[in-house]
Amino acid sequence: MSTDYEDSLSLEALNDRIAILEDNIRQLIEQAAAASGEQNESRIADRINQQNDELDRLMKIRESRQKK
Repeated sequence: MSTDYEDSLSLEALNDRIAILEDNIRQLIEQAAAASGEQNESRIADRINQQNDELDRLMKIRESRQKK
């Protein structure tokens, strides 16, 4: 579900946010590979899931805009 703020973002700003999320996910995966301990791995996995959910949501917004 998009917010009013996201609805007002330009396509360029939306693409920027998507690129940031993709980079965040890449960094989190690198951290997960280097992490030791179940608690750290679980916390990083939760963050990766949150970032992936946000990325999916923004990509759907972008796709719907591109169809217009």
